[in-house]
Amino acid sequence: MTEAPHMGSLHHLDDHRAAKDAATALPVSLVKSADSPANVPAESSPAGEAVDRPDNPLADWLTVPDTPVLPVWARSRASVLANVTALGRLTWWHTRFHGIRTPKYLMKAVLLAARGFFRACAGLWPTLSAQDHTAAVKALKAQSKAHPEAVELAVRLQAAHAERTRTRRWRFGAAAVAVAAAATGIALAPPLVQAGMTAAIVTPLAYLGRGQETHLLDQCAPPLRVDMSAQQLNDALRAAGLLKSGKGDEEGPKVTCVMGPVRDGRGWAVVFDLPRGGGKTASDVLAKREVLAQELGVDEIQVIMSRVRAAKGGNAGRVSMWVADDDPYLADPNPSPLAGMDRFSIWDPVPFGQDARGNRISVPVVWQSMFFGGLPRRGKTFTQRLMTAAGLLDPWVKHYVADFKGGQDWMGMRHVAHRLVLGAEEDAIDAFKAMLTELLAEMERRFALFRGLPTSICPEGKLTPQIIEKYKLPFIFLTVDELQEAFLAMDDKDREAVVDDLGRIARRGPAAGFISNYASQRPDAKSVPTKLREIITIRCCTQVTDKTSSDMVLGSGKAAMGADASLLSEEHKGVTVLVTGPASYATVKNDLLTTTEFNALCLKGRALREPLGQITGDAAGDVAAAASQAGLAIAPVLSDCLDVMRHSDRLHSVDLLNRLVNADEDRYGDWDLERLARELEDAGVKRTTKQVNIKGKNLAGYRRADLEAAVPEELLLAAREV
Repeated sequence: MTEAPHMGSLHHLDDHRAAKDAATALPVSLVKSADSPANVPAESSPAGEAVDRPDNPLADWLTVPDTPVLPVWARSRASVLANVTALGRLTWWHTRFHGIRTPKYLMKAVLLAARGFFRACAGLWPTLSAQDHTAAVKALKAQSKAHPEAVELAVRLQAAHAERTRTRRWRFGAAAVAVAAAATGIALAPPLVQAGMTAAIVTPLAYLGRGQETHLLDQCAPPLRVDMSAQQLNDALRAAGLLKSGKGDEEGPKVTCVMGPVRDGRGWAVVFDLPRGGGKTASDVLAKREVLAQELGVDEIQVIMSRVRAAKGGNAGRVSMWVADDDPYLADPNPSPLAGMDRFSIWDPVPFGQDARGNRISVPVVWQSMFFGGLPRRGKTFTQRLMTAAGLLDPWVKHYVADFKGGQDWMGMRHVAHRLVLGAEEDAIDAFKAMLTELLAEMERRFALFRGLPTSICPEGKLTPQIIEKYKLPFIFLTVDELQEAFLAMDDKDREAVVDDLGRIARRGPAAGFISNYASQRPDAKSVPTKLREIITIRCCTQVTDKTSSDMVLGSGKAAMGADASLLSEEHKGVTVLVTGPASYATVKNDLLTTTEFNALCLKGRALREPLGQITGDAAGDVAAAASQAGLAIAPVLSDCLDVMRHSDRLHSVDLLNRLVNADEDRYGDWDLERLARELEDAGVKRTTKQVNIKGKNLAGYRRADLEAAVPEELLLAAREV
């Protein structure tokens, strides 16, 4: 027997209606019969309340609606405060805007009042001059001329003329008395009353003097560059083939606007549902972005569209569209908030930039891997550095960096990076392979440690804040820039092995606390193989040449969904298309972190790590950092030569100078071999031999040991204490 529910339980009508086994439902009547007992025992009562029963004919009518009572803006205290604050700011802005224009408005009001006074006089003149009597006088005068012998007409003309004269005197006199009385009253009244009386007179006169195009107040908002209405939206969708055309004079089906079109910031916002029966979905609308932009009279970059998913009350045919008044990505970049921070937790999302509407975009990097791609000189490296910069401000992040361009972009990481590879020469490639071997060994060591930890400490087999500090296991941030340069410098066998290693780190490493951050200018099948790109979770792309290149970076089919980096132009430096999930993407104006600010963060990151003993590896062996810490200085050319020779024990002078130029063209671009030799000699370098033999070539060059000999011994000892 089914037990009756106790009082106060919650029932869902939909659950009851969804029951398919109607045979088990007992009949319920809402009408009390005479022979039914007044009190039915609980054991014999049917399950469910009468209003919930699926066979109750009034169940639908008695269903309590789920629609919220309050509007969205009034459902929370924070929302109410935000709207009240916005209203106050808007009111204050309008007050200031019109306040400074008050003298202009007064002058305009006087001019309008003068025009109104003239119009009032012109309108009153027929009354004051008794035009209503003039018609009779003119008629009698014409008759008297035609019949001069008619005495009666002459008498009537004389009487009409006298009546008009009396009327004119009376009306002009009354008007003169009214004006004199008003002038006297204004003159004798107190100043405050004078101002009120003047305003009472000027206001109607100014209103009378207004024109069809005349406005007393200036337009406080710029005129709309883009206008939108439901009709325009339907016409654009119909032109794009997303709505069927009507037959004859019929207009055809239309979309259902769930919201708008309404003004939203510097643009128009609308949420609409496609009509059923047309066979079109929200994905079809996203694929027609260019056509819709053309029909609305804007550029594609101004049209921001996305599907509204079920989690936000949407369906497969609901689209959210925002059309900007102008290009929202041409504004000056915002400074990165990371530049002013003293510390940052990598567990928090990294500040990344702003979308078209000015909303802040942050990217979570824990448990993720990232890939950045796009054309050169479009801000790709600057964008990639935002992620690494966040890790600099967390002392429990260990950095591994490989920059195969070998320029200045990542030179500051020598103060922090456990391993730093610069350039794409053979020695740098060998160092990169060794770095990957070290990373894979560390990853396996961590997984072995996690397997031995109890679930109370390692509940999900992943890194936790407690494990980080207890076992000294910091996050490992792997940054690789210009990945294509490394792959192009390898043969097929080595490239395949490196791709497998990077793939293992990106695939299994996140659980062990590895964060991969890759970047490439040429994301093709050879430069960055598909099997590596396809396992990356976060994709970011600057401008590319076509949709195919965009899909190579962001993922297959993303351009058709609206995530298309080929829409960006040369002016969109620092603008990227960010994909964070299968259906999550945004076009972002990235924050700007200059190279100077990034280098300052590197020094700040070193200072954060030194008290915790987290300066290890190459950073611990950095001679320039040791000199700075000891309050000493070494020649910049000596420090730079040690940096570019970090993977080599000897180097020909020609190759050494080329690496210096690649690292800092502004400083070494006009140097020759003679100046290089002279500057190093002035820095204290004494060569044991001027010729060095590298792979059978005996040319002028330098040994790393000779360069280190020019550094004070105490600095070398301090740098080598890893």
